[in-house]
Amino acid sequence: MSDLDMLYQQVILDHARERIGSGPIPDDAQASSYQVNPTCGDEVTLAINLNEAGELERVVWDGDGCSISQASLSIMMELIDGASLTEISQLYDDFETMMHSRGRGVPEELLDRIEDGAALEGTAKFPNRIKCALLGWYALKDALAQAGVALEEKK
Repeated sequence: MSDLDMLYQQVILDHARERIGSGPIPDDAQASSYQVNPTCGDEVTLAINLNEAGELERVVWDGDGCSISQASLSIMMELIDGASLTEISQLYDDFETMMHSRGRGVPEELLDRIEDGAALEGTAKFPNRIKCALLGWYALKDALAQAGVALEEKK
């Protein structure tokens, strides 16, 4: 295993343990989304609140699953913290693009934007693991849609 692979593996394990943004789902959430990956049993409930300007104010998730799904959720939370909806749309698009690359590689600029998310690039080589990595992102997009906010399509 190369040094880079070992580093990426450690990033995934660290985030899977840290679970940034994980906690009880609040009763006063404006919208929430429950997503499940029936292939491996990963599941997440993600809740959001928007502020008066329509920007994301609070995001909380609770769930269980493999280290890839848990790490991806934690990384997503770190990336979207303080981000505008336009920035979140770009991050969503970047992450989805990487996960659908089938391991053929993506531009370095994209990997730079998704920071620790780049550690999950190798996951794109395994079709049965792609949904694990995208589960939290899909929950975020769905919860925003329920709150009346659509992420911009970049493709």
